[in-house]
Amino acid sequence: MRDLKIKLTSSKNASNIESKIRCKSFGYQVLGFGAGGGASPYEIEYLVVAGGGGGGSCWGSSPGGGGAGAGGFRTNLGGTAIEVTPGETYTQTVGAGGVGPSASSASTSGAVSSLAGTGVVTITSAGGGFGGSYTASPSNAGADGGSGGGGTWGKAGGSGNTPSTSPSQGNDGGNGIGYSPQQVGGGGGGAGGAGTNGSSGGPGAGGAGTANSITGSSVTYAGGGGAAGGAHVNTGASGGSGGGGAGGNSNSAGSNGTIYLGGGGGGGGGAPPDPANAKGGNGGLGVVILKIPTASYTGTTTGSPTVSTSGAFTIVKYTGTGNYVA
Repeated sequence: MRDLKIKLTSSKNASNIESKIRCKSFGYQVLGFGAGGGASPYEIEYLVVAGGGGGGSCWGSSPGGGGAGAGGFRTNLGGTAIEVTPGETYTQTVGAGGVGPSASSASTSGAVSSLAGTGVVTITSAGGGFGGSYTASPSNAGADGGSGGGGTWGKAGGSGNTPSTSPSQGNDGGNGIGYSPQQVGGGGGGAGGAGTNGSSGGPGAGGAGTANSITGSSVTYAGGGGAAGGAHVNTGASGGSGGGGAGGNSNSAGSNGTIYLGGGGGGGGGAPPDPANAKGGNGGLGVVILKIPTASYTGTTTGSPTVSTSGAFTIVKYTGTGNYVA
């Protein structure tokens, strides 16, 4: 029998086949490298509340101090989410509350809170304005701020939403009145409403705060502080819902704003007979809260935030300055 010798390919064909294999192998490697790229950006929501202002006082005189403004309130919950980039660091700064005055120093406004990071335009909430005081060093008028502080002794309340943001971060403080015998202050502004003016009927109440459900439960933040009654009025005004401190009555201190809500401090009552009892209340510490899809949450944080879950989201609550690495 004759052997059949079949030539399967020529050297030219072999070269072509080898070339095709090489090309396919190279293409596969490139495809594999591309498929292993980094994680995609994802969206988060936020709440940023600044520190509330310190309530006013009236050392050595009889008018009631103005209530302080609440810390600025900013959120995108239910609105336009912001996009974060995996691997980038996002810094949360939580503003302290302002301080009520002593016999020798003025009230102070609250400090700013913010969210900042690569690819995110910094979100800043302004501190609440201090309440007006009748002493040598501070102004009788309320200070401007996230929400404005209330005035005293016939002076105007401070302007809220300062600096201006859209939507507004807060409201104006109420005006004080200076005629006897009332001489009462206006209430501090809140995120949800302006402080009430002082009147012949008594001191002005703090403006209402605003409810927000970023944590999964509705919580009201950023209420304004109530004004004090002064030496001639025995009833201080209420603070606004959302942590606003109540104003003092005759010869009593204003209440502090609530911490982590950014409430304004209540105004202190008229000083006589004991000035030490008439101090304005301190403002409440602010808060920054992030709402992050749990599927994207990295768990890499600094600053010891409180972490919880709500449905498909992880809630990261900062009560002090800290970072989140996306």
